[in-house]
Amino acid sequence: MKAVVQRVKNAELKVDGESISKIEKGLVVFLGVKKGDGAEEIAYMVKKIPSLRIFEDENGKINRSVKDVSGEILLVSQFTLLANTQHGNRPDFLDAEAPDRAKEIYLKVGTDLETAGVPVKYGVFGADMQITQHNDGPFTVILEK
Repeated sequence: MKAVVQRVKNAELKVDGESISKIEKGLVVFLGVKKGDGAEEIAYMVKKIPSLRIFEDENGKINRSVKDVSGEILLVSQFTLLANTQHGNRPDFLDAEAPDRAKEIYLKVGTDLETAGVPVKYGVFGADMQITQHNDGPFTVILEK
């Protein structure tokens, strides 16, 4: 499983021009599910993402988590994070989990993040999504398990 975590001032996700999800201060998390991912990878992401201390405290130090700043998460499924670009110029996605299983894991990560105390907004699994985000920093972290 791979996640790209970006700190944002706000973000909005649209499908076919219709606003589906919006967040204010928080994190946009692009999540790629790899073949064979399961409970161990889910638990890692659910523990790590809300605990990442990537927001500034009152002294300007990067010392607060999304939970500490009462932020939100926009969780976006993105199988292209599993692209293999080692051969030629056209990536293959052979390591990406099958859509039905990937959707199940994506939704489980989201509900577990909610249970961990962070409000989560979702993308539309498998849809052509347009995401507008106002990056804060920018501050981007890549997590992989």
